[in-house]
Amino acid sequence: MKRTAWVGLALLLTAPAWAAQTVRYVALVDGGKQAGHQIVEHGDDGVTRVDFIFKDNGRGPELKEEYRLGPDGTFVRYAVKGTSTFGAPVDESFVREGAVARWKSTSDQGEMRLDGTALYSPLGGTPQASSVAIAALARRADGKLPLVPSGTLTMRKVDEAEVVSATGKRKVQLLAVTGVGFTPTFAWATTDAEPRLFAFIFPGFLQLIEEGWQANAAALEARQKEAEGKALRELQARLAHPLKGTTLIRNARVFDSERARLGEARDVLLRDGTIVSVAGAGEEHARADRVIDAGGRVLLPGLFDMHGHVGRWDGGLNIAAGVTTVRDLGNDNATLQQIIAAEKAGALLSPRIVAAGFLEGESPMSARNGFVVKTLDEAKKAVDWYAANGYVQVKIYNSFPKEILRDTVAYAHAKGLRVSGHIPVWLRAQDAVEAGYDEIQHINQVLLNFLVKPDTDTRTLERFYLPAKGVADLDFDSKEVQDFIALLKARNVAIDPTLATFDFLRQRAGELSQAYAAVAPHLPPDVQRSLRVAEFDIPDDATAARYNRSYEKMVEFVGRMYRAGITIVPGTDAVAGFTLQRELELYVQAGMTPAQALQSATWTASRIARAEDRGVIAPGKRADLILIDGDPTANIADIRKVALVIKGDAAYYPADVHEALGIKPFAMPVRVGSH
Repeated sequence: MKRTAWVGLALLLTAPAWAAQTVRYVALVDGGKQAGHQIVEHGDDGVTRVDFIFKDNGRGPELKEEYRLGPDGTFVRYAVKGTSTFGAPVDESFVREGAVARWKSTSDQGEMRLDGTALYSPLGGTPQASSVAIAALARRADGKLPLVPSGTLTMRKVDEAEVVSATGKRKVQLLAVTGVGFTPTFAWATTDAEPRLFAFIFPGFLQLIEEGWQANAAALEARQKEAEGKALRELQARLAHPLKGTTLIRNARVFDSERARLGEARDVLLRDGTIVSVAGAGEEHARADRVIDAGGRVLLPGLFDMHGHVGRWDGGLNIAAGVTTVRDLGNDNATLQQIIAAEKAGALLSPRIVAAGFLEGESPMSARNGFVVKTLDEAKKAVDWYAANGYVQVKIYNSFPKEILRDTVAYAHAKGLRVSGHIPVWLRAQDAVEAGYDEIQHINQVLLNFLVKPDTDTRTLERFYLPAKGVADLDFDSKEVQDFIALLKARNVAIDPTLATFDFLRQRAGELSQAYAAVAPHLPPDVQRSLRVAEFDIPDDATAARYNRSYEKMVEFVGRMYRAGITIVPGTDAVAGFTLQRELELYVQAGMTPAQALQSATWTASRIARAEDRGVIAPGKRADLILIDGDPTANIADIRKVALVIKGDAAYYPADVHEALGIKPFAMPVRVGSH
């Protein structure tokens, strides 16, 4: 759900002397399958027109852009219209008249005076937006480009490559652009005097590249991964503090995750990434190489995010939030294997990863991750690969053939794998449970059970709009709903609701997303602005009220399932770190105690993820621990006040990690001292 990396960068293209020119790009997924295009027409009237469409997994943006540039290569006029990934209207404009700049979008508007060069940063722009910034930055002697309404871009060259096509050869350069979002954005550009976008690559997911040069995409992706890897290794080396030997944590109130209760102050002794002993405060007399004075703070097992799609740049946000394990629920297989290897080698700032394999069926709306299959034999071969490569479960997706579902589930179980997923099209959740599912992803997939008809195509955006419209009217006390809850309980099916992610169902343009409201003041200005952009089409007050009621009932249903004895595990499927904290808040809103919500993200999650070597503070377990400057068992919002993270044999100071990402820290760090 979060794979819209180009949106945050918002940059665009120029052509010299208003020469008429058309540049075409193709959007590729799954190693070469075309999923969209971008056509950039530079008119001889000085206006550039962009047509962009990208469709993957039954959704995606469709945008029309027009702009005119000034002598300094920045926008004089800009406009974009269309629809967003989830169908929200996009209608945004900007104009600069002398020193006055004005802009308006569906979520904000403003006016400011400018002194010199500054580039407007669109909220709803296309990937093409990177070219204008690249060209404008290339003109800047100081290497800095002010942005409207706030921020400053910088750019550095990190690699160069030669590419070949039927028409010849050319040099391209890999640029790292910083100043928007939390991490650098990488883009391939031409090496002309006025460089422009050549390719934008999101490793493992998307390759947007100039038409005719597609054969170079895989090689450019490999070069980009290498360059990003170097930057990430440097980040890990700077922020990780080794804990070789013994470490003594003194005077920490230890959370008993198995019993969901906060205990008395204790001393916890660690050795080379493992918990050695847990003793009463002041009772541990073993000599340690270093001491951490917890000062009565709460010590929790490291948190689990049970629904991630891991990217290499997510690690800082996760670690700083106290997330030391992420269950990846669908990724490019080769990319995920590389990430897992880098994490295990200590070369990547990252939580530990529990891998779940992705199984999809072939259709025009397939998600192109993992294995896309047509037959039972192909499905079995995919399961064999996942079992042989250390995956603990498989996740089945929207287009999976319903005819082979039951046999595929049985085969995966025979291989020792759990089975979870979305509900394949033309089926209900009840059908998937009866076919052997161990777990269902997303609250909408659960509640669609009562809303779909035999002809409902849940591969489309209908899987979001139908619950937004219909859950408000569901009677949770009806026999149909109660029988389904009883079935989930009887079959011991776990639910991964991702409630925080589905906040977008009720967010209107201009409103601050409630999923991030508590952390927004800490975030960079451009990120704060983006949190007011609606993803869903909510045309009027009546629709907004209905969608909000549906969302509130989704939260209520999670509480009902929990009280019925159904296992709930917290996942995000959105911005790393912050979303898990919000998810736990919503569990409390649903009726869990704060301690029960914390239990779901520690002890419970460790068992569902088959990672029982962590998730509890006890001798012999991995030393994945977080120290909280507050008491989240009394106030779940305190889970944001992470003062120290220990992941095995390394310590991290969340304040330092957040500052490296442009985020205002949430708590003063507790630093490791010497004996």
